[in-house]
Amino acid sequence: MKKFQKKETVRFKHVDFAGIVFYPRFLEMLNDLVEDWFGEELDRPFAEIHQTNGIPTVDLKVQFRQPARIGDELSKALWVKNLGSASINCGFEFRKADDSICLDGEVTLVNVGLDKTSEQIKAVAFTDDTRERISGFLIQNS
Repeated sequence: MKKFQKKETVRFKHVDFAGIVFYPRFLEMLNDLVEDWFGEELDRPFAEIHQTNGIPTVDLKVQFRQPARIGDELSKALWVKNLGSASINCGFEFRKADDSICLDGEVTLVNVGLDKTSEQIKAVAFTDDTRERISGFLIQNS
């Protein structure tokens, strides 16, 4: 099993007056990581998903371990801790160049669609192909 990994350099747009990453920017970076994972590894780019479905975050646990500063290069990693029929619980971490963790946690995502009869959003099971792709990132006891 494997982790999905990307690098990101902390830019001026990410930091606050103190020169450290403003916490909502970390969440945007996490969402970018999820979006890249869906597009690059699961063959479900958000531009296509959002024509008929969605993949909202329904639970998020974050630990801000230490600040990241402008110019830092972060190694972002995402893996699957649990795969349900329509949900995914993922672990994630952002590491600095010295390998120290500045952010880690868990995010739960749910595959949803619009029920045309009730006009309500409801969970929709992943296709077999998508489940198979996701399961390649399943890491037990992480």
